[in-house]
Amino acid sequence: MQPNKLTAAVAAAYGLLLAAAPVQARDGATPERSATAGVAAEAVATATPGADTANAESAAPSAATTTAADASLEVVARVTVSTRRRNETSQSVPTSMSVLDSGALEGNRVYRVQDLQQLLPSTTVNYVHARQMSFAVRGLGNNPASDGLEGSVGVYLDNVYLARPGMAAFDALDIQQLELLRGPQGTLFGKNTTAGVLNITTKQPTFRSENSAQLSLGQQDYVQAKAVLSGAFSDTAAGRIAAYKTHEGGYITNIYNGSKVQGGDREGVRAQLLLEPDNKLSARLIADYNVEDSNNGTLIFYSAGPGGKFLTQAAAVGGHPVTDPAQRQVNLDSGSHVDVHQGGLSGEVNWKLDNDYKFTSISAYRFWNFTPHNDDGLDVPVTLNVGASARHRQFTQELRLATPLGRPVESVFGAYYYYQNLDNVNFTYNGPLADKFNATPAGAWSNVTSIGNGHLRVNSYALFGQSIWHIDPRWDLTGGLRATYEDKLAQVTRDAPIGPAVGGPALASRNARYGAYNSGDLHLDNLSPSALLTLAYKVDADVLAFGSISHGEKSGGINLSVPGAAGVSSLKVNNEKANNLELGIKSNLLERRAQVNASLFWNEVKGYQSNAYDPVSATSYLTNAGNVRSRGLELDTSFVVARGFTLGANGSFNDVKYKEYKNAPCPSERPGAFCDLSGRAALVNAPRWIGNLSAQYAAALEANVEGYGNINYAYRSGTYGTLDASEYSRIPAYSLTNLSAGVKVKNGPTRWDISVWAKNVFDKTYYTSTWNTNPGAYNAVIGTPRQVGVTARADF
Repeated sequence: MQPNKLTAAVAAAYGLLLAAAPVQARDGATPERSATAGVAAEAVATATPGADTANAESAAPSAATTTAADASLEVVARVTVSTRRRNETSQSVPTSMSVLDSGALEGNRVYRVQDLQQLLPSTTVNYVHARQMSFAVRGLGNNPASDGLEGSVGVYLDNVYLARPGMAAFDALDIQQLELLRGPQGTLFGKNTTAGVLNITTKQPTFRSENSAQLSLGQQDYVQAKAVLSGAFSDTAAGRIAAYKTHEGGYITNIYNGSKVQGGDREGVRAQLLLEPDNKLSARLIADYNVEDSNNGTLIFYSAGPGGKFLTQAAAVGGHPVTDPAQRQVNLDSGSHVDVHQGGLSGEVNWKLDNDYKFTSISAYRFWNFTPHNDDGLDVPVTLNVGASARHRQFTQELRLATPLGRPVESVFGAYYYYQNLDNVNFTYNGPLADKFNATPAGAWSNVTSIGNGHLRVNSYALFGQSIWHIDPRWDLTGGLRATYEDKLAQVTRDAPIGPAVGGPALASRNARYGAYNSGDLHLDNLSPSALLTLAYKVDADVLAFGSISHGEKSGGINLSVPGAAGVSSLKVNNEKANNLELGIKSNLLERRAQVNASLFWNEVKGYQSNAYDPVSATSYLTNAGNVRSRGLELDTSFVVARGFTLGANGSFNDVKYKEYKNAPCPSERPGAFCDLSGRAALVNAPRWIGNLSAQYAAALEANVEGYGNINYAYRSGTYGTLDASEYSRIPAYSLTNLSAGVKVKNGPTRWDISVWAKNVFDKTYYTSTWNTNPGAYNAVIGTPRQVGVTARADF
């Protein structure tokens, strides 16, 4: 579907739902959220200054309601989660987790998942574009750009697993809540992971009319429009539709033609249907579609390495790369482009049986198509286009049975099936100067086209269960087990190169680099166990202490590109195994005006999966980067200073290093086949220190008028940017400050929210990731400059 067709479809669907939305149900009362909602903020609208209040009652509140709302502004909000497949407050769950509601996201102008690291402890998002994207928790999980393997951090959207991290690279649309669970997961739901889970929950249909429209304008030609419409079709059926369209003009200048790059267009729509025929059965159907047409993925030149060979070869062909990365400039004759189409359909059914057991079924199909165009970094025709496109299809089915609550032992048992079918195309289109730049024999690489194909089919089966034994009113013992079996079948091929007829040394050089290849069938079978044991002690009604040990495994995988210097053995990647020990405390203090959560963790990982760079094939591939130890401290606090004034602070200290990695790739400053990184704190994009500070204030200015303000400060210490631990690819420490302020006005049934905001207030120059490039040089993703804008929203 083309973008203009998508826009028309959104408009048509919006109009249809508008006609049905005014139907009121259940005598106009707002029903409690059904179990299909997954998670919900219990006091978000009143406890988060500047939060989205679209769910608030439009009628005048009663005195009791007003008193409760006033009180909630003076305490830390209770947040309800269902991470253990039952509704409970986050403070009562004995696991390390962070929760962000829609108000926190809007207040800090975080509308894409790659910005979440500015709000969460122990979190890194490595992002170039939708294919080269990964989430890391506690320094573990930076492994993007591998089509043949899932990430170490699992990402879920409305309880549906997203196999490609880039499937989450869309604008946050109608989000209810985000949860980040740290440590190995898998004994309760979904896919098994070794580093953590990011669980994204969207707002579900409401039986009371709930509509909103929002428009944002900002620097760098930023424009974003959002619209949401929700309401009842009948007493037992409700619908919700949300749509967005975003344009970003880009913040990097291509001096070759004067255009702006690292921007583009994104748009999407999400439609839902909620059926609740009685109080025992509910079904939620969701369909969504997202499109991206952008020039994201534009890397800037970062360093030429110790010898400056790249600059020498560029000069030899008349190239003029921009060598100062702080200029936010490139000189590209063809530029970069990304085209993404993705979407899916899911259905979740919750059925409360007569014996108070609860049965849940979640079925989902998703697709993801990615097509790039990548430049060689020069203003002359050396390589015209190089990269890999991907076509991903997945089906998941989850079945769960939960025992009744309130018994001495409460349990959840389940089964999970995951099917994946993925095809990718690795392509290289060389220009007429390829031989001169690479010093290959005349005619060897110039004007040569190379096409390779990869195919992967995955069947994954799992059984899991977790039980909580309430030993007495203070002590709980939780145990969980999971067994996952995966069968993977892959094939990697490359066609014979197409180019001018040559012979002798030129032909030999061409075939060595681009020759035909066929791996045949590649099989990989894995049995991956997971386990959890947690002991929790309620010190008193407001303090919970816990200790846990867990084991998680992520199955091995198959690289879907022709091997280079690493040889045929690099096609297969072994399991990643993690053993985690954790001690934590969660507390509400000073009559719930303060919340302090802290955890100590120690994670030992065997066969850590990470990206490596092959200088022969000039591609990234996944490998087992030895054994890793991650240990540290996390702190997450919130304090209500006065009515409507809240301070927050979270942070992490992470001592992560290789315990053993003797065959690591060597950096450009240390030529050699292998280098020993054992004992070094050299993991990719794993900052030792992360800290985030925030302040929110809201106050009534007059009747029906409220003013509010938010400030957020985020700091990350310096870290290595590439697997070879080169000093030339180090990412310096940086800090960012974001501000927003606004006013809310209630005018009858309509509530207006007008705000001004600024991101990267002090216009810091910073880099989020660095990447190897030939010969011996490094490119980088540069962060966005200061951006000031305004947002207007109406809820009606």
